[in-house]
Amino acid sequence: MTLVELRHATKRFLTSTGGTHTAIRDVNLSVGEGEFVAIVGPTGCGKSTTLSLVSGLEPASEGTVTVAGEPVTGIPDGVGYMFQADAMLPWRTVLGNVSAGPLWRGVAKEEAQGRAAEWIAKVGLAGFESYYMHQLSGGMRKRVALAQTLVNEPSILLMDEPFSALDVQTRALMQTELLDLWSQSRSAVIFVTHDLEEAIALADRVVVMTASPATVKDDFTVEIPRPRNVEELRMDPQFVQTYSKIWESLSSEVAIARRSADRVA
Repeated sequence: MTLVELRHATKRFLTSTGGTHTAIRDVNLSVGEGEFVAIVGPTGCGKSTTLSLVSGLEPASEGTVTVAGEPVTGIPDGVGYMFQADAMLPWRTVLGNVSAGPLWRGVAKEEAQGRAAEWIAKVGLAGFESYYMHQLSGGMRKRVALAQTLVNEPSILLMDEPFSALDVQTRALMQTELLDLWSQSRSAVIFVTHDLEEAIALADRVVVMTASPATVKDDFTVEIPRPRNVEELRMDPQFVQTYSKIWESLSSEVAIARRSADRVA
């Protein structure tokens, strides 16, 4: 079943000079139930804009965006969004942040806190329920953000470079954690990243977008079997072969973006 579908989706923004900037153009993309799709492309090409259209945070200027067969006219039910920057309340504890979503959805306090405690344990933070955000490491904060998103049991999970600020070791741990939790929930995932290795390690498909204004250039199926050991996967010959094939498509777009940035500078 197709859960997310963009058809000829284009998004334009007004500029400070009164003109328009086209972030993405004529994007066609579909994501099936339980599918993990990673989107890669040059910096600033419009990858995050694609997530904004799916989430309902921005309307499409042209084309259509549907979630579960319904046109997106606001924030759809069943969509969870994990941003690059933390979206947590510093005056709330870990338990308070993770339970906030269910509470806002009308779940009784005791049940909401019970669900939150379960997810806190699932992401490996049992015992840290009463801690505040400033008391946690970067990796622990990301675990809280993951629990905060998954506690609402989304059928579609949007992730915008969620691990980009982490060190290499912590990032690999979080990637493994995400795969473990995703294998249990089977949400559809759209994962934006600049890191092609990360995209291949996590996804069923890797979608390559062009330099700005972005459109879909290629859509690659990752044939590497699951379950995957993220830390060991990069040495696998099949991983190297997949990387080379996708990089051949992506590298030319990165070069175009660099030349464009040099002209502006």
